[in-house]
Amino acid sequence: MPAVVRSPALWIAVLAATLGFVFLGARGIWDPDEGRYTNVALNMLASGDWLTPHRSHEVGHWTKPPLTYWAIAASLWTFGPHPWSARLPAALAYLLCVGFAFRAAARLSPGSERVAALAYATMLLPVGASQFITTDFVLAACMNLAMWAFIEARFGPQAHAGRWLTLMWGGLALAFIAKGPPGLIVLPVMLLFDALHPDRRGSSALQWTGIALFVVLALPWYLAVFHGNPGLFAYFVGDEVVRRVLTDEFGRHGEWYGWIQIYVPTLLVGTLPWTPALLRWTRGLPAQVRAWIHDPVQRANDASWLLLSLWLLLPLLVFCFARSRLPLYLLPLFVAMAVIVAMQRQREGRSPPRWRWLLAWAALLLAMKLVAAVWPTHKDASEWARAIRARAPGTISEVVFVEDMARYGLHLYLGTGTQIEKISLSAFDQPRFNPPYDEPLAVELAEGEKNVVWICRQSQWPQVEARIVTAGYRVRRLGSPYRERVMFVVEPSK
Repeated sequence: MPAVVRSPALWIAVLAATLGFVFLGARGIWDPDEGRYTNVALNMLASGDWLTPHRSHEVGHWTKPPLTYWAIAASLWTFGPHPWSARLPAALAYLLCVGFAFRAAARLSPGSERVAALAYATMLLPVGASQFITTDFVLAACMNLAMWAFIEARFGPQAHAGRWLTLMWGGLALAFIAKGPPGLIVLPVMLLFDALHPDRRGSSALQWTGIALFVVLALPWYLAVFHGNPGLFAYFVGDEVVRRVLTDEFGRHGEWYGWIQIYVPTLLVGTLPWTPALLRWTRGLPAQVRAWIHDPVQRANDASWLLLSLWLLLPLLVFCFARSRLPLYLLPLFVAMAVIVAMQRQREGRSPPRWRWLLAWAALLLAMKLVAAVWPTHKDASEWARAIRARAPGTISEVVFVEDMARYGLHLYLGTGTQIEKISLSAFDQPRFNPPYDEPLAVELAEGEKNVVWICRQSQWPQVEARIVTAGYRVRRLGSPYRERVMFVVEPSK
């Protein structure tokens, strides 16, 4: 048998690709998050405007920088409007992170790289997150690219340190375009490690060539949209950074104990089946930290462990302090945890896990993906699309949700030219950026658009019907209610 076929690295790659790609498109697009990101990407393709993210013709979508939208749009343009092509960037980012775990472990502790890649490839949270359309995996890939490059610069041959540091700043630039300032959360890790372990000249993270590359890659989009949208800079800094960090305005577990509710289960369950090794490392960490504080020689000898500890604990401390908390915020830290698991097992003299055991766990993960694909849920946009098509089989140019959650995932299923809008019954002052509604009912009616399907809650139907009739139009219901929603069309009153 050829050596390449017997290579464990090859079989790790096959296992990761299987977990990443099998059943990738079996599940419909789930609203609100998957639908929202896919909708913005489809609007980019339809309009040709890749600079300004839009949730509809009238309203921009400024909650995130554009890198994730660009990746999804490029995939949809290349492979067509399918759920699996919309999820492809997340699955590819997962595979890249498997590779980063392998390379980082190979540099920090040679011989541990296979277990590190296996650990990341089979951890519950990364596998699950690779099947969802969010910014978090694109961000994780960019941040871990930067960390891997920094490791190569600090622990690899010094002759190539400058090139690796330039790549590191390139990764930070991509992370900044993926999620703004949170994408730079690993930069303090690098700077603090340089301060605690200033061993190598010329390999400090603060490298002017890399900083210049960061400016060239990261800032042009921000400068362009800030110039074209006065007030957007204040919105980004005030709403999307400061308020998310310091307030619970967005309702994301901002209580003082919210980090316990969200992050402790994420760390314990999300790292399965490798959690025991991580817990064993945690138990020994206090003694190791005391040694680093009192003995610089020991700190230098444990440089790999020092970097890994900073890589995991410093961002985790920031996430716990911030009052906006969600499980996927920790996703960029899972490469560090995979390397910690591998190095801990290597330090304990444990052999790599048996493939039979790993394959059984992988089969369980695939079964969970299949269950998620067939599990009935109101979030599935494909089911909503089928219900709409059954009631309105002709051309649909727009779907309007009245005082209800907009199902943006419909855009993928009803055609790339279909617009999804959310309107209010009455006009009122809304924020300029990311308003809750696209426009009020009166404005939508005045546009006189054709082939529009309207949807409202069944409980609000009498009020919605009365408002439309009072405005001089008549309504025609489309079949029976679906999930306690009434579908209807609006026609001029004769």
